Amino acid sequence: MGISLHRIENANKPLPPVGWAPFALGFRPFFLFAGLYAVLMMALWLLVLRGDLSLGSLSPFVWHGHEMLFGFAVAVIAGFLLTAAQNWTGIPTPSGAPLAALFVLWLAGRVSFLVPGLPPVLVAAVDFAFLPVLAIVLALPILKAKQLHNYPFPFMLLALAAANALVHADALVWDAVSASLGLHLATYVIVAMMTVMGGRVIPSFTDNKLRTRARRWKAIEILVPAATIAALIAALVAPFSIVTALLAALAAVAHAVRLAGWYTSKYWSVPLLWILHLGYAWIAVGFALLALSASGLGAAAGSALHAFTAGGIGVLTLGMMARVSLGHSGRMLEPAPLMTWAFVAVNLAALIRVIQPLLFPGLYAQGMIVAGVLWIAAFGLFAAIYTPILLRPRVDGKPG
Repeated sequence: MGISLHRIENANKPLPPVGWAPFALGFRPFFLFAGLYAVLMMALWLLVLRGDLSLGSLSPFVWHGHEMLFGFAVAVIAGFLLTAAQNWTGIPTPSGAPLAALFVLWLAGRVSFLVPGLPPVLVAAVDFAFLPVLAIVLALPILKAKQLHNYPFPFMLLALAAANALVHADALVWDAVSASLGLHLATYVIVAMMTVMGGRVIPSFTDNKLRTRARRWKAIEILVPAATIAALIAALVAPFSIVTALLAALAAVAHAVRLAGWYTSKYWSVPLLWILHLGYAWIAVGFALLALSASGLGAAAGSALHAFTAGGIGVLTLGMMARVSLGHSGRMLEPAPLMTWAFVAVNLAALIRVIQPLLFPGLYAQGMIVAGVLWIAAFGLFAAIYTPILLRPRVDGKPG
């Protein structure tokens, strides 16, 4: 009897995943290579700063900003949106060979910068192609399902494509000042994306896990997108003006109040939750620093940019990749203990990049090295822990 019961219990246990599924759903290849590329990109950047390496047709600082946004961040956005759109619409998004082709298009853009001697026009064409194609791929199921509230996402991807074109225009000597404009535009579009998606998923994830109920104020939910868009447009048009300062301050307050409504002390015991809340908090910090920069505190300009990028983008993307990868591979939403240290490391990296220009302007090189090593540690841990999860099929046997 004991043996038969033992056999029955074993028969009811799910079998470990067999085989490979790197292109079963959009999050798999893009999250995997976003983690790997985050490590490679930062390692290359530290070598560039040491003078040991030169890269492609863009200047070193432009390349660093470009690959942070159009390499790393866009990969995470692609993986998230391709996966989410299937959930939103019930219509399958690319998998298998079509997904592999889309991924190779993104990868070709990264490789083109690392191959010496390629004509800048070819580099620009290869790198530019991905975002318009992704916008079309995403638009098809959203339009078919007639989901009006999701229509902005393909347009945001096209706005990112326009920003990418501005950066390459600088490299092609079409416009000597467009690279900075393109990088700021891309950053602000991604901030707008994070504002929308953060408002949807962070309180929802928190409530579902902790059985709480986030407070949402209708006035704040209206004010947040309005103040965000107004402040970001003002920052592009007139980065140093009292109007921009006031709008950025308003956006900072609106985001902080929104975040306060989601707060519960219970989430500090759940790393997959506090990492998302801290990531969103960096957006509020970014707007506060943007207000200081627009008011005339020049040192705050770089800090504001890195609060949005190293902070908002870096922290939120790591948290979202960690959670989405578990949920969509059929696993329990309990990350490996080492991921908590990755979450700490990415926040420390952002903190150093934000406070160093303000408080320790003479320690730029040292700050970059420490922040870079922490960034590499954070995403290196993600890559090491999540590679088998992203390559293997779902543990529950379902597609995806």
